[in-house]
Amino acid sequence: MAGSVRITGTGQLIELSRRLRAAGGPRLKANFARRIRRAGEPLHRDMQQTIRALPIRSEPRKSGSRGGRTSTSRPLRATIADAVRLSVRTGGNPGARIWVDRSSLPSDLRNMPWVMNSANGRIRHPVFGNKRRWVNQWTTPLWWNKTVDKHTPRMRAEVERVINDVRNSLT
Repeated sequence: MAGSVRITGTGQLIELSRRLRAAGGPRLKANFARRIRRAGEPLHRDMQQTIRALPIRSEPRKSGSRGGRTSTSRPLRATIADAVRLSVRTGGNPGARIWVDRSSLPSDLRNMPWVMNSANGRIRHPVFGNKRRWVNQWTTPLWWNKTVDKHTPRMRAEVERVINDVRNSLT
């Protein structure tokens, strides 16, 4: 998984951004940013929902092992879903960006979104921090990419429509 995913129509957006600056219309620029954000919000919500519903499967217990489900004060999927952000830029590199804010994740989970999105979907970790006992868990591989791919055509069409509307209002 890349550090972030950006949906941009770079040439058209850059040209439009320059014209917005030249027109000097802060209201027009705010309207442009609001509509671009609105185009990215369904992907943002779906990304968070996908993470929260992501199945994580464990290996079966070995014979003689004890234990069961444990309660946690820090649920993994909810923590990662809360770190997904949507940002909109109208300046030099305009567009909408969906990304995982690593700084809002606990230090031991900073790489977990990339580990969970790996091609094999394997999460290898020590049992309750015991470095002598490790387990594997699996999740759906490439879930980030699949979610983005599902939304890309709709977002491109929406951003193109916004660009055309703003371009028409400038002329």
